[in-house]
Amino acid sequence: MRQFIQQTFASIIGTLAGLILFATLGISGLVLLIVSASLEAEGPNVKDKSVLVFDLSTQIADTEPPATFTEAIAGEAAATIALREVLEAIEKATEDDRIIAIFLDGSGEGGGSGYATLREVRNALEEFQNAGKEIIAYDVDFSEKEYYVASIADTVVLNPMGAMELNGLSSEQLFLAGALDRYGIGVQVVRVGNYKAAVEPFIRQELSPENRQQTQALLADLWQEFVGTVGESRELKPQELQAIANTKGLLLPEEAQQQGLVDRVAYFDEVVADLKELTEAKEKDKSFKQISLENYGDVALRNSRDRSSENKIAVVYAEGAIVTGQGGVQQVGSDRFAQELRKLRRDEDVKAVVLRVNSPGGSATASDIILRELKLIKDEKPLIVSMGDVAASGGYWIATAASQIFAEPNTITGSIGVFGLLPNVEELANENGITWDVVRTNNLANLDTIARPKTEAELAIYQRFVNQVYNQFLNLVAEARNLPPERVAQIAQGRVWSGEDAKQIGLVDQIGGIDAAINYAAEEAKLGDDWEVQEYPYIQSFEERLVKKLTGSSIKQENVDPLTQEFRKLKEDLAILQSLNDPRGIYTLLPFDLRIK
Repeated sequence: MRQFIQQTFASIIGTLAGLILFATLGISGLVLLIVSASLEAEGPNVKDKSVLVFDLSTQIADTEPPATFTEAIAGEAAATIALREVLEAIEKATEDDRIIAIFLDGSGEGGGSGYATLREVRNALEEFQNAGKEIIAYDVDFSEKEYYVASIADTVVLNPMGAMELNGLSSEQLFLAGALDRYGIGVQVVRVGNYKAAVEPFIRQELSPENRQQTQALLADLWQEFVGTVGESRELKPQELQAIANTKGLLLPEEAQQQGLVDRVAYFDEVVADLKELTEAKEKDKSFKQISLENYGDVALRNSRDRSSENKIAVVYAEGAIVTGQGGVQQVGSDRFAQELRKLRRDEDVKAVVLRVNSPGGSATASDIILRELKLIKDEKPLIVSMGDVAASGGYWIATAASQIFAEPNTITGSIGVFGLLPNVEELANENGITWDVVRTNNLANLDTIARPKTEAELAIYQRFVNQVYNQFLNLVAEARNLPPERVAQIAQGRVWSGEDAKQIGLVDQIGGIDAAINYAAEEAKLGDDWEVQEYPYIQSFEERLVKKLTGSSIKQENVDPLTQEFRKLKEDLAILQSLNDPRGIYTLLPFDLRIK
């Protein structure tokens, strides 16, 4: 009877949900669905002399996180687009005679893509520009990241009431040790590597000298790449940009124009008027002839998938923290990932595998499970690694399986080090009247308790495991990169490196993006032009994405006040703790949440 009631109730709820959905979409929604599907099948609805509009506030990630149905209906899905979709859209637009220009619109709020990702986008825009097509950029307030992309434009426009930020890069670290101590939460750590700073937020209240040194060196590398790249586009010497950053920091529109950073100071409607003239739009038209990069990219990527070949190059995305088990959204679950890799190894149609790593690492056990499957693939077919914004610690661990590693100059990699984090709540519990007692057969029987701090003997046991994993890591790198163990020991120690430095010290083979890695894999597999790319995990088809699009997928992120931003950072930092699920409590993780702004 109880089961009958539950089933009946579920049926009623389902019926009501269906009626609500039908009322929401209505007949017009169904018509739009049919019309959009037919238009998409024929190609993008692009008028002659159109402009491709690229919203710079869009989050660019390796993979687009799936939106829940509720989010899609409510219009709450984040504005995120896959990197390859962006690159292929720009590539297609370069060859499309109907597209005469790209408009980089920076007027929205949001973003957050890393510099390595933005460099790949910038390179694609450069190819578009080299084809003789125009790029126009506009923003109210240019941040460094937005300007890093926008600086390539033929015309850079800044709003008269806006400003330009050019004050260098910084990385601000949050420390929890004081709060943990205040609330009676003890933390003990075991680690190897002078630069392995992932544990510092739990045991210190400021940066260690080693962490400060490595962060300073990394930021210097990224900044030099920034001023070199931007300076070349704007015909300014790196020293001139450095002087502006040191003396100005935040520039008024007129100052930015005088310094050669922007070409024009104008309002958005004035830019639109110029674009209407460029596209030869009619006077009665409200705006210029245009198509968004997202709409154009959907078809560009779909057309590339329509390229039929029995020879497949599998692009596998390892994006997010590496954890044991299945893992969640934006996590690399070792069981799920290993199962996918086994399928690819056994698939005779898959002739090569490109592993795209965008991960700060995580569980050492999970990393090694994944590494084993990657090594088995390498024994049978070419395995190439493409590094994104971050490929460090466990992310580098799994990259050692590749025969060739590609990275961008501003990729963050390395961090070859290991640590263990051992919390206890004895003081917190005792202060609130909670105590424990224990009966055991041996001294170490409750080794894993959080009810008390670890003894010296217990810490020595954990340290032995950490040392063993670290030595294993060093040997992996030495063998994979054909480097003397002594040299690996010098460049390890948990230190992070830029992609450019990583190439110089032998951790990376080539500077290049994901397309370069894919083309290299095709050459290694001797496929000529007879191949196609398949992506894993599964990317939504057009039909699946269409419903999301009709219900408002391109939602700009809200403008958040500074206090809320800090609380969100704290939430993100604490969320990292949820990914610490290694069965031995040993991790290869990037120095704690290395944010660069």
